[in-house]
Amino acid sequence: MKKTELLMDMPVTVEIADEAEKQDVETVYDYFRYVDETFSTFKKGSEISKINQGKLKISDSSQDMKEIFAKAEETKKLTLGYFDIRKDTGYDPSGIVKGWAILNAAKILRKKGYRNFFIDAGGDIQIDGQSKNKNWSVGIRNPFNRFENIKILNISNRGVATSGTYIRGQHIYNPFNKDLPIKEIVSLTVIGPDVYEADRFATAAFAMGKKGIEFIERLKDFEGYMVDKKGMATYTSGFNSYLYNNGKNN
Repeated sequence: MKKTELLMDMPVTVEIADEAEKQDVETVYDYFRYVDETFSTFKKGSEISKINQGKLKISDSSQDMKEIFAKAEETKKLTLGYFDIRKDTGYDPSGIVKGWAILNAAKILRKKGYRNFFIDAGGDIQIDGQSKNKNWSVGIRNPFNRFENIKILNISNRGVATSGTYIRGQHIYNPFNKDLPIKEIVSLTVIGPDVYEADRFATAAFAMGKKGIEFIERLKDFEGYMVDKKGMATYTSGFNSYLYNNGKNN
């Protein structure tokens, strides 16, 4: 079963390789609607907007909101300050919420007994199990041609997230130099233990510019693939082990 729906201003795709019930897929989409209503900075009535408007204290917010703020602070420390949800206009937790939400959606399917599926929200993906007894194939998009993949990954039980400026423009910034746009790189894809981990570190690594791939190299159990403004790729030492048809993880 496969379904794609536009939510949170992006396509959200759920594909289940197991025999699936339609209502179980709908439960996942209901969860994403809740996340959007809670964390969208574009909706004046959302919980995060009320915090930014001064109408709600973080201490009085929902448990999910408190969890996101705690995870954001933890990530800020782990990335030496390069991950920061505090902006001039208030808090924007989108750099951590998407991966967190996708992983929680995957947990919903796991609790319902599904073992072989993927959830893709705007190019950030949680991959569980296999499809037709083979690992899932995941494409890394060419940042200079959105209709072309430059690499095909062979993935199972991992998360993949990409940060970049080729779709949404300059929405990621270096917190140590907020006024200087990040132009030396255009995309950075991270493979991690799950999509939450991949997403938060992809955001922080992109904010680091060219040295972001070095940060991913130092992380245990992570791999990365960076494309610079000239189209040159730099990748971590274990990245090739995830390439399709490499014969190592079929």
